[in-house]
Amino acid sequence: MSPADLPPVLRPRGSNHVGMRQFNERVVLQAIRLNNSVSKAEIARLTGLTAQTIGLITTRLEDDGLLIRQEPLRGRIGQPSIPMALNPDGAFSLGIKIGRRSADLLLVDFTGAVRRREVLRYDFPDAQKLLPTIRSHMRSVQDGLGALDVRLVGVGLAAPLNLGGWHKLLGLAAEVSDQWNHIDLQAQVQSFTDVPVSFAKDTSAACVAELVAGRGRDLKSFLYLFVDTFVGGGLVLNSHLHNGVHGNAGAVASLPLQVASGGVLPAQLIANASLWELEQRLKSAGLDPTAAYDDRAMEADYAPHTQAWIDSAALSLAQCIVSGTAFLDIDAVVIDASFSRAMLRRLIDATEAAMLAYDWEGLWPARLVAGSIGSDARALGGALLPLHENFAPDRDIFLKAG
Repeated sequence: MSPADLPPVLRPRGSNHVGMRQFNERVVLQAIRLNNSVSKAEIARLTGLTAQTIGLITTRLEDDGLLIRQEPLRGRIGQPSIPMALNPDGAFSLGIKIGRRSADLLLVDFTGAVRRREVLRYDFPDAQKLLPTIRSHMRSVQDGLGALDVRLVGVGLAAPLNLGGWHKLLGLAAEVSDQWNHIDLQAQVQSFTDVPVSFAKDTSAACVAELVAGRGRDLKSFLYLFVDTFVGGGLVLNSHLHNGVHGNAGAVASLPLQVASGGVLPAQLIANASLWELEQRLKSAGLDPTAAYDDRAMEADYAPHTQAWIDSAALSLAQCIVSGTAFLDIDAVVIDASFSRAMLRRLIDATEAAMLAYDWEGLWPARLVAGSIGSDARALGGALLPLHENFAPDRDIFLKAG
């Protein structure tokens, strides 16, 4: 998709007014990011800035190590055109995801490519052990940058808003999970580094990754569902991440699955559409519950239990999608997960089939789309936060990039 095809709000536009240097530099960087590599003349056309302004800005950005010149494009009339591109080593960001079954650290370069990945697995995170381990890995990642460590612009932290929540569902004693309720996670991670630390709800961060680097390139508004140990979600409206008043928009885990009556609390989506439930099925069958997160879930002895979970989860996801469509009237529902692509495809197919059982009178049926990021989504979304804050034209919203 070219910038000309994007809605006006997404087209990078600059100003030739004196004193706009930083904003114009961000506009130029965004124009190049949207198009991979472009000539100065094309940048001027895309941004509305004068050729002289573009020349000055690109020279500054090149001197700062943020842009590189590519090979001249020959074979055209006149002087060869020299495309400008983002320098992958121009800036780095570290994304950290802390979840209920694993923690991920991703080092991302200026183009958004993952340069290093660290994965820590556990049954449930022990704060007294996990936080020092994360500190050690952060130091290792930064040391690995060598002389480029000065180009680390920030850390993006993604974690559940209530990491110690639903301890009964997980079969944990209250004191085990309660430790997380007394920790300022962002402050703890900030104490490990001199660069700024940003925080986002884990599923919101995953939604950011999909918006900026995935399906958000061609979807303007969508409900985002991420299936992991616990299911969660996010919401994109008009190419903006919608956080809600408390930063909890898209909190589908708590969606009730039936009407409350007789003082009985209705089951929530989290109980039926989370990998935790598949773990229990596998454990009851004497199988390794960690197979829920890898290719084994679709193989041999595991497959019947996985399919039973898919059938059950699809029924609940279908109700969630119908409800979301009624409130939001969105373009699509993007579903991603921390398990295999083959398993995700089967879950989406089963959910589409389950949606046929609903009365869609008065509604536009939602289109289901597979997410494009997978298990890296939350850590990648976290890593994109500092890059966006430092280099995007608008620091408060996430624009499409592609």
